Order: sequence, then structure tokens, then C-alpha cells
Amino acid sequence: MFSSRALTTAIRTGTPRLPTAARVAATRSYAAAAAAPSSAATKPPVALFGIDGTYASALYTAAAKTSTLDPTAKSLDTLGNVFKRDPKLATILTAPTLSVSDKQQIIAELQKHIGGQDKDGIVKNLLETLAANNRLGALEGVVEKFAILISAQKGEVELVVTSAAPLDNRTLSRLESAVSKSQYISQGQKLKVVPKVNPDIRGGLVVEIGDRTIDLSVSAKMARMNKLLKDTL
Repeated sequence: MFSSRALTTAIRTGTPRLPTAARVAATRSYAAAAAAPSSAATKPPVALFGIDGTYASALYTAAAKTSTLDPTAKSLDTLGNVFKRDPKLATILTAPTLSVSDKQQIIAELQKHIGGQDKDGIVKNLLETLAANNRLGALEGVVEKFAILISAQKGEVELVVTSAAPLDNRTLSRLESAVSKSQYISQGQKLKVVPKVNPDIRGGLVVEIGDRTIDLSVSAKMARMNKLLKDTL
């Protein structure tokens, strides 16, 4: 259900792959769903880059052409929550020693979490395609990039707020209110606040609005100070 062009791009940039027969079997169902003539309604609303962006864009097109954007988005939201609950999952998916059997078991477990949301098998085919091309490690990125596409389709602009420790709802609401009145948000657009925690920034905030980043973190200030000292001495 991925477009053949998108899959070809993803496959060409890949490193070790399974035998051709296994790859072809996993990708045929995506190609079939994406074979219908494209239209503005099925085109991803924003351009994404990287392997995860390529797969996310192809998944969006496949889901749009089969009128399954909503259930597909819910399925990927579920997978996103699985990653949050189990930090080790991302490491497991990138293990180079995963056998075909290992990958099949992983896909089966992930499908259990999704349940009946994926009635048309769109996400199942995504997982099988990633596995066949040794790209299961890109799944978390695909989930995040697909969320960007869905937000854009809904006219939402993501406000990603990264802090060293979790922020309370009052602080997040104040940030949302301030940014919604700024030049970064156009009329008719909706703001979607996505809080993240990264202890490495040490303190302060990193605010991302669309493709803009405002780095107010302590780590960034320390880096600038160190550079200033290095240039001066």
C-alpha cells in the first residue's frame, strides 16, 4: 500500500536487506493500494525527509487512498504509546541480530497492541515492509513523522516544548497562549502542544514551532559561553 516510488527510494538507501523474494512479498500489497491515480486529497500535506519521512509519507498516501486515515492515525498513536511505556523497544528494533522469526514475533506483539483498529491491514503491511527491508528501527520515527502529517492535514501547528523536567499544565497553557498570539501562527491554524523531557538540556526550554526552533536551554547557553571563552583566550 506504499507507492512504488516511495518504497524504491527507501529501499535504495537501505543497508543489509533480506532476499529479494521476501522483500517483494512484503511490498506487493502496498504497491497495489497505491496504484490508483493520485490526487490532492491523497498527497501528504507537507514534505518530509529521511527514511522515516519517506515511509510516513507513503503510509499517508496509502491510508488516504483507502479512506483509512483516522484508524491508521489511531493505530500509530497506540504504537507511539508503546514506545513511551517501553524505552527498550527502540533498542530491540535496531538490533542487527534480529532473525526473520524474531521480526515476525515483534510484528505479532505490536499488532496485539493495535487490536481491531487496523481492520484494513494498512499498519500491518507497514510493519511487514519495514521488517523485510531491515528498517524496523525506523518505526518510532515513522510514528512521529506520521503524526506531523496528520496535524498538518487538520490545520494544526505543533508546538514542541522540551524541558529538563516535566512542566505543569499551567506553564504549558501559558506557553500555548503566548505562541498562539505570535507571528508564528497564521489565522485559522490550531496549535498542538507536545511536551517532551530531555535532562541533557540541564534547564530552560527548547521551543519548536513548525520548522522554527528557539533554544533557551541552559546547555545551549553554556555552549555559547564556552565558545566565547575559547575565541577570546
